[in-house]
Amino acid sequence: MIHTARPDQRSTPPTARRAARALRPALRSAGLLASLGVLVGTVLASLRFGSLPLSTATAIEAFTAFDGSTEHLIVRELRLPRTVIGLGVGAALAVAGVALQAVTRNPLASPEILGVNAGAAFAVVAAVHLLGIVSPSAYVWFAFAGAFVAMVVVFLIASAGRDGATPIKLALSGAVVTALLTSWISAILVLDERTLDQVRFWLAGSLVGRDLDAFAEIAPFLLVGLAIGGAMVRQFDTMSLGESLAAGLGQRTRAVRALTVLAVVLLAGAAVAAAGPIAFIGLAVPHAVRAVVGPSHGWLLPYAAIYGAVLLLVADVLGRIVARPSEIEVGIMTAIIGAPFLVHLVRSRRLSQL
Repeated sequence: MIHTARPDQRSTPPTARRAARALRPALRSAGLLASLGVLVGTVLASLRFGSLPLSTATAIEAFTAFDGSTEHLIVRELRLPRTVIGLGVGAALAVAGVALQAVTRNPLASPEILGVNAGAAFAVVAAVHLLGIVSPSAYVWFAFAGAFVAMVVVFLIASAGRDGATPIKLALSGAVVTALLTSWISAILVLDERTLDQVRFWLAGSLVGRDLDAFAEIAPFLLVGLAIGGAMVRQFDTMSLGESLAAGLGQRTRAVRALTVLAVVLLAGAAVAAAGPIAFIGLAVPHAVRAVVGPSHGWLLPYAAIYGAVLLLVADVLGRIVARPSEIEVGIMTAIIGAPFLVHLVRSRRLSQL
């Protein structure tokens, strides 16, 4: 049999192909710098826009030449906390989605699809109902416990049977656990009006009225989760090839899964404690970024962290504008933005082959 070179190989000299391969990291690095610029612009928009639109100069002067005016107080006391929290929560959810998709090799894997967010939310609501917990900094421990238990239950259910935890079984198990926990949350809220008043805005996913001091107690957990995810880029690259091949290459697959669970629990649990269960960030952002920068997790993780924060802040800004002078909670806006993406993902050829 005669093998012929592909047309692109015949027409492109070897030196040109090597130059193109060398150029890709440079383009990705330039794209990363441009993405940081997009993030800065989004942060500025978050400080400017709301029920009272402000100029760029006013938003900047609130930090460089603070004079105690109403406009400066709005920026520093109201918009800065929700912007900072949005940055942390958006990045955390996106990185958690990347980690889950790498280890499970499931395109639907994300904290909201696999029941992690629902587990954290149920544990927090139960703590408010039974123990009277009112501080977001106290929410975090219950959120961690709920996220961990929900993830374990989902994987145990999906692992039952001869085929083990296949991607479709993971997605179905996550949907079942999420539905069960959501119904329990609804039952608690119907029976206890005090708990309903305490958590109704938080359950919708909201950055409104959050305190930077309380978030400062949660932020270290986010940073540790991000650090664990960043340290595992090579393991994620290997695990995305398949568990058998990863084990054959010397990867300790159980240790990788355990560290991934730890990172996801820290990221999703802290994010839910800070802003409530926010959907679609962990699902949509990894796929959108992967389509641009490719499957290498060394690039995928930082891009996902940036655009997770960008997407959440954009959704928050839109929620302030579309219903002015009132506003729509950011969790509702991310669902509106992310639902069409989920429909596209479900209809894609790759998912239909699972």
